[in-house]
Amino acid sequence: MRTRFTGVGTALVTPFRKDGSIDEAAMRRLVRRQLDAGIHFLSPCGTTGEAPTLSHAEKLRVVELVVEENAGRVPVLAGAGGYDTRDTIALAHDMEKAGADGILSVTPYYNKPTQEGLYQHYKAIAESTPLPIVVYNVPGRTGVNVEVATIVRLADIANIVGVKEASGNVVQMCEIFASVPDDFILLSGDDPLTVAAMAIGGRGVISVASNAAPAEMVQIVEMAEKGDFTSARRLHTWLLPLCQVNFIESNPIPLKAAMAAMGLLEEHYRLPLVPPSPAARDKIMRVLQNLKMLGAAARV
Repeated sequence: MRTRFTGVGTALVTPFRKDGSIDEAAMRRLVRRQLDAGIHFLSPCGTTGEAPTLSHAEKLRVVELVVEENAGRVPVLAGAGGYDTRDTIALAHDMEKAGADGILSVTPYYNKPTQEGLYQHYKAIAESTPLPIVVYNVPGRTGVNVEVATIVRLADIANIVGVKEASGNVVQMCEIFASVPDDFILLSGDDPLTVAAMAIGGRGVISVASNAAPAEMVQIVEMAEKGDFTSARRLHTWLLPLCQVNFIESNPIPLKAAMAAMGLLEEHYRLPLVPPSPAARDKIMRVLQNLKMLGAAARV
């Protein structure tokens, strides 16, 4: 049986201070809040964590902080991806040393490899580490889709244990589920598609929204896992405005603005990301007000 990353995994934001440094105290508080809400695993250093602007050393420090604060309570699936296979392998090695339980590896971006190139890229990573690897397919960001046939080939590699599907293509998800071994995990990479993905065999979500609403996302996924799709759909519909407003501008801009309004962190970004436009901020605040989430965040 492969190592499993199922349920809700929070794609953690990386809080910064005004001087641009990582806010380590806030990072620890955010981890504790996630754990207290019953989150199933944690995923630092991904897109939501502004990984493209973190140095190698900073990525390792973020994972060290998460691992320390987590203290073995849930698995830590650390982001380690990029467009250079050698660099990705080096980062994966260091994530293992930092205490990560698995690697979430986004497809190479900008250089747009072929399907054979994608297969060889992930095969090389898998051969370099004993850690379980989850493929992160997000063609809207990377410019390349990991096709079903390639996922099927990768599923034959023992420590490639699943895929985070953020293609937005539910038919592709159906085809993956129908074609891979039973113990290969399909996770939604889009909060609005969580219930739909689980209805066709998915085992959870790597979530942006759970940064702000961890307990609610946990409830949605646990109800769906039990087959109570009526209840899952009801709560999912209630939370949908938050899931949608998180992407009115590039992630994690709206999310960080929302979390700052909730008192969870200071609202700082690294260029080229900037604060949301006034119009976008107004929409974010209206959603939080309607969901009664302003002032409701627990400060640990």
